[in-house]
Amino acid sequence: MEQQETGGCLCHNIRYSFARTSALSSHHCHCNDCKKCTGSGKATIVLVPESALKIQGIVKYFTVTGSEGSQVTRGFCPQCGSPLVSYVQESADFKFVKAGSLDDSSWLQIDSSYWQKSAVNWAPTDPSIPCFGGNPDSV
Repeated sequence: MEQQETGGCLCHNIRYSFARTSALSSHHCHCNDCKKCTGSGKATIVLVPESALKIQGIVKYFTVTGSEGSQVTRGFCPQCGSPLVSYVQESADFKFVKAGSLDDSSWLQIDSSYWQKSAVNWAPTDPSIPCFGGNPDSV
């Protein structure tokens, strides 16, 4: 049986799951939108195909125009505000699960950092992994 990863929001109104083997990659994103929505220096995200992600509960979504013109939609719990998932509408078949919302994130291996050019000195990019100045060429 495949290892299922689970997670959810702080108040437990929303839960999600996906097979660990469906996770395509994990990244840190230092863009200004991610910093704003997490209240931190970066967001750590896990790229999962939409078809593999099962969400129970009602997620509230908010869409903004990202730094390079893409429509970025962020999903969060309307009760407690926990950020859970995001996606770029131009690639809506892939979801970015917020690693901090996983019940256990110890298995993650971070593949790269996005938006190095907007990283802040108190949350710098990791020089031991590939870093992109903005978005990578593909997800």
